[in-house]
Amino acid sequence: MVHLAPPPTTGDRDTRTTNLIRALARGGRLPQRFVYISTSGVYGDCRGEWVTETRRLRPGNARARRRVDAERQLRAWGKANGVSVVILRVPGIYAANRLPLERLASGTPALTREDDPYTNHIHADDLARIVIAALTRGGAGRAYNANDDSGMKMGDYFDLVAERFGLPRPPRVSFREAQTAVSENLLSFMRESRRLANGRLKRELRVRLRYPTVADALAAVEVA
Repeated sequence: MVHLAPPPTTGDRDTRTTNLIRALARGGRLPQRFVYISTSGVYGDCRGEWVTETRRLRPGNARARRRVDAERQLRAWGKANGVSVVILRVPGIYAANRLPLERLASGTPALTREDDPYTNHIHADDLARIVIAALTRGGAGRAYNANDDSGMKMGDYFDLVAERFGLPRPPRVSFREAQTAVSENLLSFMRESRRLANGRLKRELRVRLRYPTVADALAAVEVA
Protein backbone atom coordinates (compact mmCIF):
# COMPACT_ATOMS: atom_id res chain seq x y z
CA MET A 1 0.00 0.00 0.00
CA VAL A 2 1.17 3.54 -0.82
CA HIS A 3 -0.21 6.40 1.28
CA LEU A 4 -0.01 9.73 -0.56
CA ALA A 5 -2.94 11.60 1.03
CA PRO A 6 -1.82 14.86 2.65
CA PRO A 7 -2.74 15.67 6.25
CA PRO A 8 -5.59 18.07 7.06
CA THR A 9 -4.84 21.77 6.57
CA THR A 10 -5.11 22.68 10.27
CA GLY A 11 -3.91 21.39 13.63
CA ASP A 12 -0.82 19.45 14.69
CA ARG A 13 -2.25 15.95 14.17
CA ASP A 14 -2.80 13.98 10.98
CA THR A 15 -6.31 12.69 11.60
CA ARG A 16 -6.55 11.32 8.06
CA THR A 17 -3.78 8.86 8.81
CA THR A 18 -5.47 8.02 12.12
CA ASN A 19 -8.70 7.25 10.27
CA LEU A 20 -6.86 5.19 7.66
CA ILE A 21 -5.23 3.02 10.33
CA ARG A 22 -8.63 2.43 11.95
CA ALA A 23 -10.21 1.53 8.62
CA LEU A 24 -7.43 -0.96 7.87
CA ALA A 25 -7.95 -2.58 11.28
CA ARG A 26 -11.63 -3.10 10.47
CA GLY A 27 -10.77 -4.57 7.07
CA GLY A 28 -9.09 -7.63 8.53
CA ARG A 29 -6.13 -8.37 6.25
CA LEU A 30 -3.31 -5.84 6.55
CA PRO A 31 -0.74 -4.98 3.87
CA GLN A 32 2.70 -6.54 4.18
CA ARG A 33 4.50 -3.34 3.27
CA PHE A 34 3.23 0.21 3.63
CA VAL A 35 4.97 3.20 2.01
CA TYR A 36 4.20 6.67 3.36
CA ILE A 37 5.04 9.77 1.32
CA SER A 38 6.21 12.27 3.93
CA THR A 39 8.11 15.53 3.46
CA SER A 40 11.63 16.80 4.05
CA GLY A 41 10.00 19.61 6.01
CA VAL A 42 10.03 17.34 9.09
CA TYR A 43 13.69 18.35 9.62
CA GLY A 44 12.89 22.06 9.91
CA ASP A 45 15.54 24.70 9.30
CA CYS A 46 19.01 23.12 9.29
CA ARG A 47 20.89 26.29 8.26
CA GLY A 48 22.13 24.76 5.04
CA GLU A 49 23.73 21.72 6.69
CA TRP A 50 23.76 18.27 5.10
CA VAL A 51 20.94 16.19 6.56
CA THR A 52 20.73 12.42 6.92
CA GLU A 53 17.72 10.40 8.01
CA THR A 54 19.10 10.07 11.56
CA ARG A 55 18.86 13.81 12.22
CA ARG A 56 16.45 14.81 14.96
CA LEU A 57 13.10 15.95 13.59
CA ARG A 58 12.40 19.60 14.39
CA PRO A 59 9.43 20.73 12.28
CA GLY A 60 9.16 24.48 12.08
CA ASN A 61 5.49 24.83 11.21
CA ALA A 62 2.15 23.10 11.71
CA ARG A 63 2.23 21.62 8.20
CA ALA A 64 5.43 19.75 9.01
CA ARG A 65 4.28 18.82 12.52
CA ARG A 66 1.31 17.01 11.00
CA ARG A 67 3.72 14.99 8.87
CA VAL A 68 5.82 14.06 11.90
CA ASP A 69 2.64 12.95 13.65
CA ALA A 70 1.75 10.74 10.68
CA GLU A 71 5.23 9.18 10.63
CA ARG A 72 5.05 8.36 14.34
CA GLN A 73 1.56 6.94 14.10
CA LEU A 74 2.49 4.70 11.19
CA ARG A 75 5.74 3.46 12.70
CA ALA A 76 3.96 2.50 15.94
CA TRP A 77 1.12 0.86 14.02
CA GLY A 78 3.50 -1.08 11.80
CA LYS A 79 5.56 -2.32 14.73
CA ALA A 80 2.45 -3.44 16.62
CA ASN A 81 0.89 -5.21 13.65
CA GLY A 82 3.84 -6.68 11.77
CA VAL A 83 3.55 -4.29 8.82
CA SER A 84 6.78 -3.05 7.21
CA VAL A 85 6.26 0.71 7.19
CA VAL A 86 8.64 2.62 4.90
CA ILE A 87 8.82 6.42 5.00
CA LEU A 88 9.94 8.54 2.06
CA ARG A 89 10.84 12.11 2.97
CA VAL A 90 10.17 13.92 -0.28
CA PRO A 91 11.27 17.49 -1.15
CA GLY A 92 10.06 19.63 -4.06
CA ILE A 93 8.59 17.50 -6.84
CA TYR A 94 9.02 18.79 -10.38
CA ALA A 95 8.44 17.62 -13.96
CA ALA A 96 8.09 19.18 -17.41
CA ASN A 97 4.51 20.15 -16.57
CA ARG A 98 5.37 21.09 -12.99
CA LEU A 99 7.80 23.99 -13.25
CA PRO A 100 7.53 27.54 -11.78
CA LEU A 101 6.87 29.18 -15.15
CA GLU A 102 3.91 31.28 -13.98
CA ARG A 103 5.89 32.47 -10.98
CA LEU A 104 8.77 33.51 -13.23
CA ALA A 105 6.45 35.23 -15.70
CA SER A 106 4.84 37.21 -12.88
CA GLY A 107 8.20 38.44 -11.60
CA THR A 108 7.90 37.01 -8.10
CA PRO A 109 11.27 37.74 -6.44
CA ALA A 110 13.82 35.30 -5.10
CA LEU A 111 16.21 35.95 -2.23
CA THR A 112 19.69 37.44 -2.45
CA ARG A 113 22.49 34.89 -2.26
CA GLU A 114 23.22 35.85 1.34
CA ASP A 115 19.66 35.00 2.43
CA ASP A 116 18.85 32.31 -0.13
CA PRO A 117 18.17 28.86 1.37
CA TYR A 118 19.35 25.54 0.03
CA THR A 119 16.47 23.55 -1.42
CA ASN A 120 16.04 19.99 -2.65
CA HIS A 121 14.28 18.40 -5.61
CA ILE A 122 13.13 15.16 -7.16
CA HIS A 123 11.73 14.56 -10.62
CA ALA A 124 8.26 12.99 -10.63
CA ASP A 125 9.46 10.05 -12.75
CA ASP A 126 12.31 9.33 -10.34
CA LEU A 127 9.94 9.57 -7.38
CA ALA A 128 7.74 6.92 -8.98
CA ARG A 129 10.82 4.68 -9.31
CA ILE A 130 11.70 5.33 -5.67
CA VAL A 131 8.20 4.35 -4.53
CA ILE A 132 8.46 1.05 -6.41
CA ALA A 133 11.89 0.41 -4.88
CA ALA A 134 10.50 1.17 -1.41
CA LEU A 135 7.67 -1.32 -1.97
CA THR A 136 10.12 -4.05 -2.87
CA ARG A 137 13.28 -3.29 -0.87
CA GLY A 138 12.38 -0.80 1.87
CA GLY A 139 13.34 -1.72 5.43
CA ALA A 140 10.70 -1.95 8.16
CA GLY A 141 10.44 1.34 10.05
CA ARG A 142 13.09 2.86 7.80
CA ALA A 143 13.06 6.44 6.49
CA TYR A 144 14.70 7.54 3.24
CA ASN A 145 15.47 10.99 1.89
CA ALA A 146 13.92 10.86 -1.60
CA ASN A 147 15.85 13.56 -3.42
CA ASP A 148 18.24 13.95 -6.34
CA ASP A 149 21.87 15.11 -6.28
CA SER A 150 21.30 18.80 -7.08
CA GLY A 151 21.84 20.43 -3.67
CA MET A 152 21.18 23.90 -5.07
CA LYS A 153 19.86 27.14 -3.68
CA MET A 154 16.28 28.16 -4.32
CA GLY A 155 17.13 31.22 -6.40
CA ASP A 156 19.57 29.23 -8.53
CA TYR A 157 16.77 26.78 -9.31
CA PHE A 158 14.55 29.61 -10.54
CA ASP A 159 17.42 31.07 -12.58
CA LEU A 160 18.05 27.69 -14.21
CA VAL A 161 14.41 27.26 -15.22
CA ALA A 162 14.23 30.87 -16.46
CA GLU A 163 17.27 30.43 -18.69
CA ARG A 164 15.96 27.18 -20.17
CA PHE A 165 12.62 28.76 -21.14
CA GLY A 166 13.91 32.18 -22.17
CA LEU A 167 12.27 33.98 -19.25
CA PRO A 168 13.77 36.79 -17.20
CA ARG A 169 15.51 35.77 -14.02
CA PRO A 170 13.56 36.71 -10.90
CA PRO A 171 14.64 39.88 -9.13
CA ARG A 172 16.57 39.28 -5.91
CA VAL A 173 15.48 40.84 -2.61
CA SER A 174 16.55 40.47 1.01
CA PHE A 175 14.55 38.25 3.34
CA ARG A 176 13.26 41.38 5.07
CA GLU A 177 11.97 42.75 1.77
CA ALA A 178 10.48 39.38 0.84
CA GLN A 179 8.19 39.49 3.88
CA THR A 180 6.05 42.08 2.09
CA ALA A 181 6.67 40.87 -1.48
CA VAL A 182 5.79 37.15 -1.46
CA SER A 183 3.01 34.99 -0.05
CA GLU A 184 3.24 33.58 3.46
CA ASN A 185 3.23 30.06 2.01
CA LEU A 186 6.31 30.76 -0.12
CA LEU A 187 7.94 32.64 2.74
CA SER A 188 7.64 29.55 4.94
CA PHE A 189 9.86 27.65 2.47
CA MET A 190 12.33 30.53 2.33
CA ARG A 191 12.79 30.27 6.10
CA GLU A 192 14.25 26.75 5.91
CA SER A 193 17.60 25.73 4.43
CA ARG A 194 18.96 22.18 4.24
CA ARG A 195 20.76 19.82 1.90
CA LEU A 196 19.45 16.28 1.93
CA ALA A 197 21.92 13.40 1.77
CA ASN A 198 20.56 10.54 -0.37
CA GLY A 199 23.18 7.85 0.27
CA ARG A 200 20.73 5.56 2.07
CA LEU A 201 18.37 5.79 -0.91
CA LYS A 202 21.10 4.57 -3.25
CA ARG A 203 22.63 1.95 -0.97
CA GLU A 204 19.52 0.28 0.44
CA LEU A 205 16.86 0.87 -2.20
CA ARG A 206 19.46 0.66 -4.99
CA VAL A 207 17.81 3.47 -6.89
CA ARG A 208 19.54 4.82 -9.99
CA LEU A 209 18.17 8.25 -10.75
CA ARG A 210 17.09 8.94 -14.31
CA TYR A 211 17.58 12.66 -13.66
CA PRO A 212 20.41 13.06 -11.10
CA THR A 213 20.11 16.85 -11.22
CA VAL A 214 17.54 19.46 -12.22
CA ALA A 215 19.88 20.52 -15.04
CA ASP A 216 19.75 16.99 -16.46
CA ALA A 217 15.96 17.01 -16.50
CA LEU A 218 15.67 20.51 -17.99
CA ALA A 219 18.04 19.55 -20.78
CA ALA A 220 15.57 16.83 -21.78
CA VAL A 221 12.57 19.19 -21.89
CA GLU A 222 11.41 20.34 -25.32
CA VAL A 223 11.00 24.12 -25.38
CA ALA A 224 8.56 25.52 -27.91
